[in-house]
Amino acid sequence: MIGATGCVGRQICATFSAAGHDILAVARKAGVPHATGLEFVELDVAATDAATIGVLFAERHVNVVVNAAGRWGPTQAEMVHSHLGVVQRLVEAVALMERAPRLVHIGSVHEYGPLPVGTSLDESAVPRPRTSYAQIKLACSTAMMALGGVVLRAANIYGPHPPEETFFAVLLRRLRASMGTDEVVELSVVDARRDFVDVRDVAGAALAAASASLSGCAINIGSGRAADMRDLVRSLVAEAQFPKERLHIAQREVPSHGGEWSQVDIRAARQLLGWRPRFTVQESLSAMWQAVR
Repeated sequence: MIGATGCVGRQICATFSAAGHDILAVARKAGVPHATGLEFVELDVAATDAATIGVLFAERHVNVVVNAAGRWGPTQAEMVHSHLGVVQRLVEAVALMERAPRLVHIGSVHEYGPLPVGTSLDESAVPRPRTSYAQIKLACSTAMMALGGVVLRAANIYGPHPPEETFFAVLLRRLRASMGTDEVVELSVVDARRDFVDVRDVAGAALAAASASLSGCAINIGSGRAADMRDLVRSLVAEAQFPKERLHIAQREVPSHGGEWSQVDIRAARQLLGWRPRFTVQESLSAMWQAVR
């Protein structure tokens, strides 16, 4: 498991552990949750030579590599290092191994670029990424698929422990800091509808992909529904029992990475992986708030 201490990685570790798998958890920093059958190795994969990585995998008898490393920002150089740098080293390491492990990579629906409002995205869409993040993610996915890896193009992720740079993580911190005060929380919320998927459901998809008879393909993972961002915010505020009179949603333009609309067609995931989302919106919002409390 590469990127084992991140939002997605920690859930993948937990999911694979619950399924009875031994886990080699690799990350640049310590902090991975305890799990049965887990060994943690602190390692910056992007800064490590391929031969060392290959030996590590061979000695630990790794037969599946799940990559969930990388995050959005804060700089172009950091994104290249934490995303593409990791994938390049993994590709080089696997090429050196006598018995190559199966590859599962957590990609992003942002790789497709902006979508027309009202459409439901399936895997036949041609990726046309516009942001640096999306372009880097597409380069990673392309490299993984070229080696026979399965790419899970995840929709916007929420649920417990969202990535710290995301909108919901910022909102959660503000709500928590304002509890017990008279502060009015003013938010600028993008006027958009987006598909969100619980991070635990993404982990379940990774588990399914690890044993599926698929190779060199991308599968979209989402809820199949476009949710109104402002409705999600109001529901999260209600879950936190934050006084609604102390919340003000500003009506102004908001810089956004995600576009006005996203909705993922998840039929391929159902047919090829036997996967479907398990967590409701309310369960995801509740878990997100409970995690920061």
